[in-house]
Amino acid sequence: MDDYRRLADRIADDIAHGRLQPGERLPPQRVFARRRGIAGSTAGRVYAELVRRGLVVGEVGRGTFVRAAPTGSGERALVEAATAAPVNLELNYPSAPGQSELLAPALAPLLRPDVLTEALRPAAADGTPEAREAAAALLATPGWRPAPGRILFTGNARQAVAATLASLVRPGGRVGVEALTYPVVKEIAARLGITLVPLATDQEGPLPESVAAAHRTTPLAALYLQPTLHNPTSVTTSPARMFQLAHAALDLSIPIVEDRIWSFLTDDAPLAVHAPDLTHVVDGLSKRVAPGLTVGFVVVPEERVDAVAAAVRSGGWSAGRFAVAAATRWIGEGTVERLVAGKRADAARRQRIVAQELRGFTVRSDPRAYYAWWELPAPWRADTFTAAAAAQGIAVTPGPAFAVDPNRTPDAVRLGLGSVSEVDLRAALRALAGVVRGGG
Repeated sequence: MDDYRRLADRIADDIAHGRLQPGERLPPQRVFARRRGIAGSTAGRVYAELVRRGLVVGEVGRGTFVRAAPTGSGERALVEAATAAPVNLELNYPSAPGQSELLAPALAPLLRPDVLTEALRPAAADGTPEAREAAAALLATPGWRPAPGRILFTGNARQAVAATLASLVRPGGRVGVEALTYPVVKEIAARLGITLVPLATDQEGPLPESVAAAHRTTPLAALYLQPTLHNPTSVTTSPARMFQLAHAALDLSIPIVEDRIWSFLTDDAPLAVHAPDLTHVVDGLSKRVAPGLTVGFVVVPEERVDAVAAAVRSGGWSAGRFAVAAATRWIGEGTVERLVAGKRADAARRQRIVAQELRGFTVRSDPRAYYAWWELPAPWRADTFTAAAAAQGIAVTPGPAFAVDPNRTPDAVRLGLGSVSEVDLRAALRALAGVVRGGG
């Protein structure tokens, strides 16, 4: 094993056994190198390896800090890491009351031997005609309904993003994204050799002029945007701004990957309405239904169906036929619609809890969203607050996890509201407010 990895393993062991505590600062790399008798470049590789494993966070001008919730192996690929904290506000998979009872009946017919034999065969990227019709009905909004023939299926929405970007962008290519973006997209980009370019945003969403400016510097191969309930800020791009963004992309011929994984909480139309021949709409069932048996969808421009389908196959991102069959039944029988109605009401209740317990703080959110973006008051930093929260048994996601530019990391945290009970959520928020007011 390389020497730098052995050193990283030792520090990882110190973190795992509590000899290094969450929020504790590691020595500067030059000091670490001198103490260990190694080259400065080797020390840099040790710290980079710890960052890759998710064990530490580096903040420019501040140092390197032990993360509050170590993610383990660093090989989590396209899945979110779990945490051992008793109250987990990192993961965000909402569950409606009676969800399992609603989902179970549709699975029973699939368990008949003759049906199961067919359901266990490999699935094609374009699913089945019934699945395409069901997905088109599910994804439709007022004023927009995708053509069934343009819908492809993946194992989940993350895989849909990966396949779409892989089909659009060669290694070394550049993709414009919001300055704060979904952390898994950062991982996907790293694995595909893609450079993410942060775009300036305001309260209405990404600025069209920032797209043009980034493209002038070096052409962008694509845009990845979350215009509906942006994660983590909950901002929904205004219709006027969507129109401007779409026409900026059209003028520059830049394909768009539109992530609508949280759109089921709204009735807002997609950006694809304005640029259907450039926009690849990504969605899925992990939030609408459940993460354990899910399906991802990609609505692609007609001339790109074959290219994206090839990327799905070559990446091993195909959906399971059993999951597609179950999803088709859940959609057709109205189960997904009932779950969505329950989750919309649930999200609204949880947002009211946030408003009550974090009154007086700077919290950005949307009454429809399942998360909130808490801009921390000075002198709190994102990672020290994350560590203080962990000491209370509460896991939150530090703002730097979403930052595309490592030199511009926000002192904020995202609060996922969907994976704990309302009672635990209220207690956790009250405890976190107490931590901030008490200064730690």
